[in-house]
Amino acid sequence: MKKKNHANINRDLWTSKWGFILSCIGSAVGMGNIWLFPSRVAAYGGAFLAAYLFFDVVIGFSGVIGEMSFGRKARSGPIGAFGAACASRGEDKRRLGSAIGAVPMLGALALAIGYSVVMGWIFKYLAGSFTGSTLSYGSDIHDVSGYEAAFGNTASAFGNNIWLLIALVCTFLVMALGVAAGIEKANKIMIPLFYALFISLVVYVAIQPGADAGYAHIFTIQTEYFKDPMLWAYALGQSFFSLSLAGNGTIIYGSYLSDKEDIVSSAWKVALFDTLAAFLAALVIVPAMAASGIRDFSGGPGLMFIYLPNLFASMPGSRIIAVIFFLAVLFAGFTSLVNLFEAPVATLQDHLRFSRPKAVAVIAVIGTVTALCIQGIVSQWMDFVSIYVCPLGAGLAGIMFAWVWGKKAVEEAVSLGRKRPVGRWFYPLYKYGFCILTMVVLVAGAIFGGIG
Repeated sequence: MKKKNHANINRDLWTSKWGFILSCIGSAVGMGNIWLFPSRVAAYGGAFLAAYLFFDVVIGFSGVIGEMSFGRKARSGPIGAFGAACASRGEDKRRLGSAIGAVPMLGALALAIGYSVVMGWIFKYLAGSFTGSTLSYGSDIHDVSGYEAAFGNTASAFGNNIWLLIALVCTFLVMALGVAAGIEKANKIMIPLFYALFISLVVYVAIQPGADAGYAHIFTIQTEYFKDPMLWAYALGQSFFSLSLAGNGTIIYGSYLSDKEDIVSSAWKVALFDTLAAFLAALVIVPAMAASGIRDFSGGPGLMFIYLPNLFASMPGSRIIAVIFFLAVLFAGFTSLVNLFEAPVATLQDHLRFSRPKAVAVIAVIGTVTALCIQGIVSQWMDFVSIYVCPLGAGLAGIMFAWVWGKKAVEEAVSLGRKRPVGRWFYPLYKYGFCILTMVVLVAGAIFGGIG
């Protein structure tokens, strides 16, 4: 289905409300839910979960709604949306807004390039789960040296070329099919399967001896943790990054949404299912670690590619468990990667009049060449983008929509498709609450070297 946007460009639209919601869930559910959230829960228990839920509600009902509405109102990605916001203050200011909009768009491209390297690792470890090579370095949970060496070889410069190329080819083939025929259909398949696979893992872990200690830790709130400012910083960062707010992906997905859809209704569902994904990961990883006698563990790639394979190797049915886990992780990562690449692809379509296949081909070349070259420094690459560019992009989007375009435009955009106009609560929560929180994420990330 096509519709002309403000720039008289034919734009693909989602074919159903749930296609849009599942695609937004796919963009939000990613590595942070799986390799970081469980480690935060392991460190702080139920106190972290409570703080995270608080920020999830605040950000879900402000930033997610705002970015979706901003994209739909402008019928464009960040460059066009920022330009339209500034043009409301005078047409001569459109170019300035468009130039500022390039920041989150380029941030999306940079993050996608780094993320594609991680996807290459996931493809390799999934294939190795089928053959058994992923679990072939021993089952002693106190000796991970073999797994460390294997991951070090994979993550080295040009250490995973074939699987990285496979990940990129799969991503761009889906994107070349378009929003409805490619992205939406992929999310309709992958996201339900992701939840089904993780639920099966939750059930499996629940019957393992010693898992009850992990559940007790997850659901016990030790109030003294609330005095630790890092708990709140980590919870804010986890919620912010998990909900995929960076002034690009949610805006671009919103731009493909019909005017008949209720964005507030869609936004809370996205926040709910994103939280559920993180919670399922915690219900798998924390009790599984506890069953092996491990209570404290760090997050990040090391958890997923070193410690978890070592843990799986010590469990009954290890190969099946590894296949289920890495297949679920692949679905989560793949749908997020597609969302990240969509912003630069849509930019070429909207502003340079590229056809969909041509735009995808250009971004594919740029993304592939760069991803191959940064394999050895992907950690530093991702740290810079996530610490500085992502919260800056989200903050700029909030400022452009709420402060520059203004209250009337925001309330009209959010109320579109609703039976009743949005309540008075939304605009101040978005204008002040969300914008201030994005700046806190930026400052805290810069001080502590990242909080999400």
